[in-house]
Amino acid sequence: MEKGWRGLPYNTIAEHYSNLFGEKVYKIPVSVVDDCPNRRGLKGMQTCVFCDVWGSAARSESLSMELRTQIEKYHQHIQKKFKAKSFLIYFQAYTNTFTKLSGLRQNFETALSYDFVKGFVVGTRPDCLSKGVMDLWQEFHHRSFVAVELGVQSFFDDQLEFMRRGHRAQESIAAINKIADNTDIDIGIHLIFGNPGETDEHIIRTAEIVNRLPITNVKLHNLHVLKNTPLEELYNQGAFSPIDRETYTHRAKLFVQHLAPHIALHRLAALAPRWDELVAPSWTADKMGTHQYIIDFLRSHRAYQSQHFKTEDPNIQTFIERLREKSLPLASAP
Repeated sequence: MEKGWRGLPYNTIAEHYSNLFGEKVYKIPVSVVDDCPNRRGLKGMQTCVFCDVWGSAARSESLSMELRTQIEKYHQHIQKKFKAKSFLIYFQAYTNTFTKLSGLRQNFETALSYDFVKGFVVGTRPDCLSKGVMDLWQEFHHRSFVAVELGVQSFFDDQLEFMRRGHRAQESIAAINKIADNTDIDIGIHLIFGNPGETDEHIIRTAEIVNRLPITNVKLHNLHVLKNTPLEELYNQGAFSPIDRETYTHRAKLFVQHLAPHIALHRLAALAPRWDELVAPSWTADKMGTHQYIIDFLRSHRAYQSQHFKTEDPNIQTFIERLREKSLPLASAP
């Protein structure tokens, strides 16, 4: 069923990367740091309520492996599985700019030493962005593709306080603009839906804020409970209930419908890669099932990215109209 972007009702990160590189590229997730400001307790901060000991590492084993070992091992696996040729090194776990510049430089040099690597992506926080870090990114930008993914998580301070992020919404917005003003790198953000007190209005407002930011991509997560986290304690006490799949899917739809067409989506929901550590909800463990469920929901409701996005730019409006023409006739009835 062809609709919108590559047969999907939303702009995918694969499309974004394909436009940049002229070919499909795959991420190799690696872990090179094991700390962050929250875990260090700086300025009275506490560990984020959702974060486990692995700090969002895709593979827990990677924390004990040298960078080259990780790159070569995971490259071989992904290349064989997808017949992939080109890659980005994704510095994923913890806060990758919470370390010495000399270490960052060495990690970037190591990543770019492989001929199959087109560039790298750095995961970090809005409150860990020194001038030295941005200067380093800009320096490497002249040699390769450089991207940053900021763990913004929410643009509402009460939600950030619940998650114990240690920064406020305005700091995230200022950080994004600061990167855009001082570098030419690709900027993306992570958002978490399913916080206590969240409403449909929060989701729509989030999309409206995102649309005004100088970013190219967003990664969505649903707030889920992992073992040995502060959130597990709240869950066991009955103080937190994770969002159900139906409600989350409805809110993902709202976000997509109000999102500007140029912003790509990495994924529509979170995945718990270590199923034995997932406490709730169980649907977070079903990666492909949840992914397909959300896509089917979008299609059955004739929903697609930018459907409710408002713009005065005639070129963008024409593009959205073309999407509507592609999407609605082929969508099944609600």
